[in-house]
Amino acid sequence: MIIDWTKIWQKMYDEMKNEVAKFKTKPTLWAILVWNNSSSLRYIKQKKKWAEYVWINFKLEQFDEKISEIELYNKIKSFNEDQNINWYIVQLPLPKHINQTKIINNIHPKKDVDWFHPNNQGKVLIWDETAFIPCTPAWIMEILKHENINVEWKTVCVIWRSNIVGKPIISLLINAWATVLACNSKTKNIEKFTTQAEIVIVAAWSPWLLKVNMLKVWAIVIDVWFTIINEKIHWDADTKLIDLVWSKVTPVPGWVWALTVACLMKNTIKAYKLQNK
Repeated sequence: MIIDWTKIWQKMYDEMKNEVAKFKTKPTLWAILVWNNSSSLRYIKQKKKWAEYVWINFKLEQFDEKISEIELYNKIKSFNEDQNINWYIVQLPLPKHINQTKIINNIHPKKDVDWFHPNNQGKVLIWDETAFIPCTPAWIMEILKHENINVEWKTVCVIWRSNIVGKPIISLLINAWATVLACNSKTKNIEKFTTQAEIVIVAAWSPWLLKVNMLKVWAIVIDVWFTIINEKIHWDADTKLIDLVWSKVTPVPGWVWALTVACLMKNTIKAYKLQNK
């Protein structure tokens, strides 16, 4: 059974639009784009489109990919100091000659609606409800909520290890009383862990890593990411999973990243409400 994520984001966007309509002023989300690759450009266009849909102003500052690290650092500094800029994002990835961690760590935590700054990451670990929830883990939790899946007492296998997505979703699941098995693409005999889990979340950048025989009956599968090989998209979960009548699976292939953009808008609205009490 395929999880219909389109109903989730449609509901989220409509609720946000109605909420923003009641604000005295419109929130403004700024974005810094350095790399002109097709994925980043496509992603920025989606953010602009949906920001404007919910009546959030969207402003973009775009730079050539040859910009030096110190130049970008100074731009981040100016954004931090500009009182007219309340929140902003830096579109990732950055060019290889720029230290991505250094740039992220210099974003002002209160202006970081992407939740990449270490201070904001730490808030999720300690259950601080004022924190912005990282966008990709947030939409995973939205899917589980929409499908009426309570993770209490359930075993969840997360095949992921990144700082800005993998570790946060593990923390959010633990906070929700799930029993979490943390794996990655180098975990030996990974099927020993996946077959124990009622829910499997995979984003290992390893094509067809998760196969039908690696799941227990009635398992729920959330496939988050893909790898492009010879200009074709290959998902981490085997496409045969969608034929299972006894399991729930996010679309493979499919673009559930619309939910990530929705969660970014949700963070922006939350930041606006916190600032304006």
